[in-house]
Amino acid sequence: MIPLLLTLLLSALACGIYLRVARRLRLLDRPNDRSSHRRPTPHGGGVPLLVSFALGMLLCGVWYGPWPEVYGVIMLAGLLLMLVGVMDDLRGLSVGMRMAAYSLLSIFMAVYLLSSWLSGGLLLIGGVMGAVVLLWSLNLYNFMDGIDGIAALQCILACGSAALLSWGSGASSEYPLFCLLLASAHLGFLVWNWPPARLFMGDAGSVPTGFLLAALAFLGGVQGQLNPLCWLILLAAFLTDATWTLVWRMLSGQRFLQPHRLHAYQRLSRHWGSHLPVDLGLVVLNAVWLFPLAWFVQIWPGPGFLLVILAYLPLLAGMAKIRKLA
Repeated sequence: MIPLLLTLLLSALACGIYLRVARRLRLLDRPNDRSSHRRPTPHGGGVPLLVSFALGMLLCGVWYGPWPEVYGVIMLAGLLLMLVGVMDDLRGLSVGMRMAAYSLLSIFMAVYLLSSWLSGGLLLIGGVMGAVVLLWSLNLYNFMDGIDGIAALQCILACGSAALLSWGSGASSEYPLFCLLLASAHLGFLVWNWPPARLFMGDAGSVPTGFLLAALAFLGGVQGQLNPLCWLILLAAFLTDATWTLVWRMLSGQRFLQPHRLHAYQRLSRHWGSHLPVDLGLVVLNAVWLFPLAWFVQIWPGPGFLLVILAYLPLLAGMAKIRKLA
């Protein structure tokens, strides 16, 4: 418990210090016609967030004993993605360079995680499919980091729920602890990102966060710590919004690779005139609908796929209605 609290405090303190430095160095995200904010706001908060998370892992290693290798590898991959994000935030990397870095790390992580479970041709096929999932997750999270608080809040809700579900199912202590450390670091960042935000994650935070959540889903399935279908449910709000919006833009002939303001969360924030109701709605959705269904999947895996479909049906119906908003 103490390492989690220290990680939270360290993240909040580090993000506060970074905020002052970013203001002095003019590391600002300036509003444009696609922005959901109205004033220049420091970005790059993912750096102190991820560094605090890594230091929290080291602290837990001292406090509770060494981590299994796999958790260190996942953490290092997240830090490498953070560095790519820093370079992109500061210098504007080309799409090709970013995707090359993302792809290499995704392929490595998918093969690494699945190698204890698959071999030969099955490992090759699984590695390719796993890399696609990791790539979509990290890009998806970047797409969804468009209003104050939402990306950090989704990570906190998903990781907190995953820790509770895995602990209740008798998982080894490292898996829920890793989830809670990630949630704690994001909670410290949320102090500065809560509406109205004073600090943004930037690519240095959103991309690694999406990657880490997908890696945790893979790890939970491979090691039997947590049913991966639980993660599909816990992340349903982000998965539905990002996937629906991308498919709809492709089918309607829009230039889907260009930035836009057409996600459901963006439409809702404009409709309500504030980011806060969207964030609170995400909390309620997870508490009363998604978490209970994920719990059912974990204790009653037989109809798991049916419960996943049940989780997504009202979200898809909601997307159809929200699309009519400006």
